[in-house]
Amino acid sequence: MQAPGFWQRDGLLPRLLAPLANRVAAITAQRLATIAGIDPGCPVICVGNLTLGGQGKTPTVLALVARLQAAGRQVFCLTRGYGGALQGPVWVDPAAHSAADVGDEPLLLAAHAPTIVAKDRAAGAIAARAAGAQVIVMDDGFQNPTVCKNLSLIVVDGASGFGNGRVLPAGPLREPVAAGLQRAQGVVCIGPDRVGLTDLLPPGLPCFSAALVPEPEDAARWHGLRVLAFAGIGRPEKFFQTLEAVGAEIVARRAFADHRPYQAADLSALRQQASRAGATLLTTAKDFARLPLADRVGIAVLPVRLVFDDPAALDAVLKPFLEPAA
Repeated sequence: MQAPGFWQRDGLLPRLLAPLANRVAAITAQRLATIAGIDPGCPVICVGNLTLGGQGKTPTVLALVARLQAAGRQVFCLTRGYGGALQGPVWVDPAAHSAADVGDEPLLLAAHAPTIVAKDRAAGAIAARAAGAQVIVMDDGFQNPTVCKNLSLIVVDGASGFGNGRVLPAGPLREPVAAGLQRAQGVVCIGPDRVGLTDLLPPGLPCFSAALVPEPEDAARWHGLRVLAFAGIGRPEKFFQTLEAVGAEIVARRAFADHRPYQAADLSALRQQASRAGATLLTTAKDFARLPLADRVGIAVLPVRLVFDDPAALDAVLKPFLEPAA
C-alpha cells in the first residue's frame, strides 16, 4: 500500500479517525498483555518498528547478522514472509522459492543466513532452535507477543520519524510511541534525524545512528550514468536520494507500492521508457528479488548496507549475544 499523505501531518481527518485509532491501540495493548510468549531455548533479537513499513528493518537485520556471525555465532533469521503464500515453517531456498512463495525480504535474508518463514512465529522459532540456532534474529514482530524477546530494537527513519504520532488508521503507528518504546532496549535511527527523534526517547534508551550506503565500487559504477530508477519499497524516495548521492543521472523515477508484484505491463513500459531515454533500468535488491527470473535481464541493482556511526556502542548492547552462553 502507499501511505496516505495525512499520516505525516495532523489535521481534521486524523482527528475524525481518532476513535478507531484508540480502538486499535487498545486491541494491541490487550494482545501484548494477555498472550504469553514461548521461549525457544536460545536468545531472540527482534528488529521491529512502530510504524507501517519503509523504515529499514531488513538492512538492520542483515547488519546484526553479520556482526553476530563475525563473533562465531550460528544465526538464524525468522520472518513472517509478508506477501508470500507459504504458511511455513519453511526454510527459504532462493534457488527454489520465489517472492510469491515466501516474500521478497526472506530471499534477501536467506542469501546471508539460514532463514525461516513462518506465519506462526512461535513455530518458526522452535524450528530454528531445533535446527541449531544459537541466536534468532526476527525481522519484524515487535507487536507479536508469541515469542519471548531478549532484545528489541526499534528502527526509525530519520526523515519521517513517527509521522503525525497517531495510531492506525489516523496515522502510521501500530501502537502508541510511548508504549512501544517502553518495551524496547534501543532505537536505530537511519539517516539524519530531521524530526527531533532523540527528544522523544525516554531517558536511558540508547539511540544508534546509521546510514544506508552502497558499496564503494557500486557507487563509482553509477557516477554520471543515465538511469531510469524504479522502486516498490516503503519509501522509494530514499532509493532515489541514494542514487543522487552517488552521482547518477536520473532521467525518470517510478515509484510503486511496497511489496507489489511487478506485472508484465509494468516491466514493458519501464523498458520502453528507458530505451527511449538511452538509460539503464536500475532498482533495489528487494525489488529485484520480486522479479521473475526471465524478466531480470537488462535490469541492474544498487545494493546497499547499513553502516553504524558508532559500532562500539551497538556492540555494547549486543555483548550478551556475541559470546556463547555460560
